[in-house]
Amino acid sequence: MSPVSASIADANGRGFYCSRPWRYGTLAVKGWGPAKMIPVETTSSIRLRKTETASDPVLDEVLLGLTKTRKELPCKLFYDERGSVLFEQICTLDEYYLTRTEIAIMEQNASELAELMGPRCVLLEYGSGSSTKTRILLDHLHEPVAYIPIDYAAEQLQRSAAAIAASYPALRVLPLHADYTQRVGVPPLVGAGARRVGFFPGSTVGNFRLTEAVHFLRRVRGAVGPRGGLLIGADLKKDPAVLHRAYNDAAGVTAEFNRNILAHINRRFDADFRLDKFAHRAFYNERLGRIEMHLISQEDQRVRLQDLEIAFRAGEGVLTEVSYKYSVEQFRTLASRAGFEVQRVWVDASRLFSVQYLLAC
Repeated sequence: MSPVSASIADANGRGFYCSRPWRYGTLAVKGWGPAKMIPVETTSSIRLRKTETASDPVLDEVLLGLTKTRKELPCKLFYDERGSVLFEQICTLDEYYLTRTEIAIMEQNASELAELMGPRCVLLEYGSGSSTKTRILLDHLHEPVAYIPIDYAAEQLQRSAAAIAASYPALRVLPLHADYTQRVGVPPLVGAGARRVGFFPGSTVGNFRLTEAVHFLRRVRGAVGPRGGLLIGADLKKDPAVLHRAYNDAAGVTAEFNRNILAHINRRFDADFRLDKFAHRAFYNERLGRIEMHLISQEDQRVRLQDLEIAFRAGEGVLTEVSYKYSVEQFRTLASRAGFEVQRVWVDASRLFSVQYLLAC
C-alpha cells in the first residue's frame, strides 16, 4: 500500500453531500467516522479504505427527515451508481445550461485562470464528480504539486481519480472519501509551503442556505489558508422559465433522477417506497431565490422503513434538494462574509452563469 493511504486526523467526514442543488438543514447528525485517503496504487486502479461504524448515520438522517412536519431527504442519497449515471445524462440535456455554460467559460479563460491560481499549487476539488472540468485546469496549470479530489460518492471517486492519475502521471493524485460540508484537512504529506487553491464548480454552493454557505466557505478558507484561492461556479438569477426547463426536462431524466433517491433508500435501508406513487415537481421559489425539488405522493399511502411506518397524504411533498441563485453582487457579499475577496468574475454572454476566483483575505 502506498504511504498516502494514511487517514487525515482532522477530517470529520460528517454532514451532508450533494453535487446538485440540495438542502443543508439543521439536522443533528452522528459522526460518519474519519475521512480516508483512497490510495492510487497504480494509474488504473484505486482501493478505498473504509471504517466500520456501530450505526449508520445516514439512516438517522433519513428517519429524522421523514418524521418532520415538512418531510425532507438528504440529497447525497441521489448519488448511488444509478444516480451518478443519471446526473451525467442531465448534464448533457439541452435544457440544463449549467454544465455546458460553465465549461465554456472555463475553456475560454483557461490561461487567465491558471495564472491567477499560480504555479505549483495544491488543487483541492470539493465534490469532484467525474472531474471533467478539472482537466481544463490541469491542462493549463504550471507544475501543480498535487490534486486532492474530495467526494462522498466513493465509486465515482475511485474511477475519476484513477483516470486523472493515468492522464497526468507526474501529478500526485490523493483522493479523499469524505463529506466536504464538514472540516476536511489537507494531507500533510504533500505541498509543504505550496499555495492551496480550492475548486468548487457546478454552482454546488447553491445547495446551501445562505448562512450555511458562509460557514462552508469559511471552512474552505481555513483549508486553503491565508492568500489561498478558491475557484467557484455560481449560478445567476435569470428568467424563471429558463430555470423551470432546466429542472423539468422534456425527456424526464431529472424526474427519474429525483425518484431514484427512493430506490436507493429501498435497497440500502430495506424500505418499500413505490416509485410510481411519487411524482417529480421542481419550481422556482422567487421569494427565497431558489429552485426547490420535491417528490409528491400521488395518494394516501404508508411506507415501511426499518421498523417505522411513515404515512403520506395525497399531494404531500418530500423536499429533496434546493439550489439558490445569485446576482454577482449578492455573491460578492456572501464571499466577503466568509473572509474571501472576489478577484475576478467571468460570465457568459447571456449572463446565465458565473465562474469566480476568490482570494482568502
